[in-house]
Amino acid sequence: MNHEILVLYYSRSGHTAQLARLIARGIEEVPGMRARLRQVPPVAPVTEVAQPPEPEDGAPYVTKQDLLDCEGLAMGSPTRFGNMAAPLKHFLDTTGAEWASGALVGKPAALFTSTSTMHGGQETTLLTMALPLLHHGMLIVGLPYTEPALTSTQSGGTPYGLSHVAGAKGDNPISEHERELARALGRRLADVARRLATNP
Repeated sequence: MNHEILVLYYSRSGHTAQLARLIARGIEEVPGMRARLRQVPPVAPVTEVAQPPEPEDGAPYVTKQDLLDCEGLAMGSPTRFGNMAAPLKHFLDTTGAEWASGALVGKPAALFTSTSTMHGGQETTLLTMALPLLHHGMLIVGLPYTEPALTSTQSGGTPYGLSHVAGAKGDNPISEHERELARALGRRLADVARRLATNP
């Protein structure tokens, strides 16, 4: 029986979406685990037309059922002034019923982000994304320093979760260390989720 991990993200330039796919690969390296890729729709100050049910490209839009179905969550966003982007925050703000019912209590979660500069708020974005998940009772899974790439990286990667430095023009490819850390985070999250699901 396969257990699924929800890999949920918001991405504008495509870097966060690339990280999501790498994390999904890591998840699926763990026997019995599958990744469910989903994205949140954009938000605008003025809504003129309802958002279509499926995006033009990328993963399908997330539903609340995705949260309920999955054994864990990997959540990612680009940084916005040291915080998550508004579309992801908007989605989380609508999960009051899931919070009230305890639907996510005890499930593991991991975080990832992409910034344009080395000190553009990677760690604060990861930490602020953790806050609503802690309110939901989720168990935050980070990247331990036993991962060699975490001490070798010259770009992204933190103990709080995965990160990528995209560059001021967004033209930095994901580094080999960032790739290694993405898959490692996916594997770690999937392993924890599998253990919790099989030993409740």
